[in-house]
Amino acid sequence: MGLLSLLLWTPALGALLLVFVPSQQTAFIRYLAHLFAGLALLLGIWLVVQYDRLDAQLQFNEYFPLNPTLGSAYALGVDGLSLPMLLLSTLLTAVALLASSAQPGSIKGYHICILLVEFGMLGVFLAQDWALFYIFWEIMLIPLFFLIGHWGDQRRHAASLNFVLSTLGGSLFMLISLLAISQYGLEHGDLLMTTLHQAAKAMPLQQQIMVLLGFLLGFGLSMATFPLHGWLPLALIQAPAPVSLLLAGILLKMGAYGLIRVIVMLPEAAQALQPLLVFLAWFGMLYGGLLAWRQSNLKAMVAYSSISHTGAVLFGVASLNELGMTGAVLQMTAHSLIAASLLLMFGILHIRTQTNSLFNYSNLIGTLPHFSVLLAVVLLAAMGLPSFVGFMAQLHILLGGFQQWRWLMVVFCLGWLINAAYPLRVLNLLLMGPAKPAMRQLERLKPAEWLAASILAFVILGFGLYPAPLMDVSAATNGQLAQLIQQRLTVNVKAIDHAQ
Repeated sequence: MGLLSLLLWTPALGALLLVFVPSQQTAFIRYLAHLFAGLALLLGIWLVVQYDRLDAQLQFNEYFPLNPTLGSAYALGVDGLSLPMLLLSTLLTAVALLASSAQPGSIKGYHICILLVEFGMLGVFLAQDWALFYIFWEIMLIPLFFLIGHWGDQRRHAASLNFVLSTLGGSLFMLISLLAISQYGLEHGDLLMTTLHQAAKAMPLQQQIMVLLGFLLGFGLSMATFPLHGWLPLALIQAPAPVSLLLAGILLKMGAYGLIRVIVMLPEAAQALQPLLVFLAWFGMLYGGLLAWRQSNLKAMVAYSSISHTGAVLFGVASLNELGMTGAVLQMTAHSLIAASLLLMFGILHIRTQTNSLFNYSNLIGTLPHFSVLLAVVLLAAMGLPSFVGFMAQLHILLGGFQQWRWLMVVFCLGWLINAAYPLRVLNLLLMGPAKPAMRQLERLKPAEWLAASILAFVILGFGLYPAPLMDVSAATNGQLAQLIQQRLTVNVKAIDHAQ
């Protein structure tokens, strides 16, 4: 078994073993879930160590044909685009389990579902066959539906139904687009991503545009891109904090990851739809930032800020150049860490106060000083300030946009300014002001909560002060993807000029 298969099947094996553990042995269930999540994290770190950062091609490839007639295969591989997402998936799953120490009821089923979600996420980022990609995508949605519907808050049933209908609807559009491209790719004998890249070249531009619109609907729903974001605020508010952490930290990035893969496959269609992509990105940034600033519910605030950050990712991708692509990948990583940290910390507060209202808190710096420092680090990172993980992402997106649209970027900067307003508001209302009576008796953080919050805050600050390792992992792949896009667009322009 190769390293990628070992990483992929570790959480699935953990979930399988938990099935045979009696439900009464809650301590052993937690221990076993932590063990397999920790093993997956160690394997992810080992994969990063072994990865050749100078090689833009797929690495650690594994291939086993499943259905030669249809062309599907068990094909795994990793490059600079998927590697950060893999490591984030293992890290955030481990953190989510640490944050689940106070999770009541049905401990066995809860931990099985968390490990199955990790299994699906890893499969999406590792799959190099579109059929396999789609299967893992669907696998991940099922346990998330149960995690929201069974362990969520008062409106959990509505939230879980809204979530699954939206994401399954997006999956249907994704499947239709894949089938449309496969009509040109079956003659090559398989449905691997590289083969469909070649097949997409044979498609007329009008069909490419229709296929890309289908993918945009499918992946846009997963990304919660405006105006396909309706499921996200309700899901994040109703889901338990550890599950919200995975939703905002990984699920949104899976949609962005898929969209990048597709745009590299259909660059001519992306160029034709570039005005639409830019408008959706810009309006999403404004819309999400304004609504985040107006929210009093802390989890809703993170949900709407996520819509704004998703718009920034889409903006970087829409620039169709290397700087924008680099910024988009960095923004995906930065927002995963920031949103996961905020949801984790707000969840810790909710356990102690049973409220998510911003106005019910005050002067936390006096009652929980160390926790307040960690929270301040994350909120400053959410503003995109230098020395924090989000700064380099926003800088690259701005530079990529300036390279493409020049001084029109002054208009787009308004979105970032608005998105920086809500962290300042939270810092002021949450940490400062007179101490309310309910805030004076807050329980101190448990060791597991401290560990989970400290890990994420440390990573946010560490990659902000020293972003080179994060950027080097994806640099070669981002350069290659941008080069593929420009080559296709250049050939297309020459073909049009020749025809004229």
